[in-house]
Amino acid sequence: MADRSVSSWILLALGIGTIVNGLFMLFATEAWFTRIAADTGPLNFHLVRDVGAAYVTSGIASVWAARAPQLRAALAGMAALFLGLHGLIHVEDVLAGTQPPSHLLEDFPGVYLPALLLAVIALRSRARRN
Repeated sequence: MADRSVSSWILLALGIGTIVNGLFMLFATEAWFTRIAADTGPLNFHLVRDVGAAYVTSGIASVWAARAPQLRAALAGMAALFLGLHGLIHVEDVLAGTQPPSHLLEDFPGVYLPALLLAVIALRSRARRN
């Protein structure tokens, strides 16, 4: 990797983790759902696989951003956009009362933190380019 900055390593780690999660959603849908999201309602294979495809796409963008600093702001920004919107859906579930407030803390490491890290990297990368 040409750019060995902390941001590059964070992007690479987040990207690989996001890709792995998405692949599990695509190819081990029921197992993923049972372990991660069974308390959200009944399993909808199509929906879980659609979201898995978005996770794989977001992960690829993150890995690409790690490898291409000149494209980092756009790629990390797009990955952050998906993960951030996904996180807002989780917040809305809590506000609507369909999930308990404890989900906000439970979801922090896997839902909100990656979105926040990607957004910070995207914004910092954009500021450096301007």
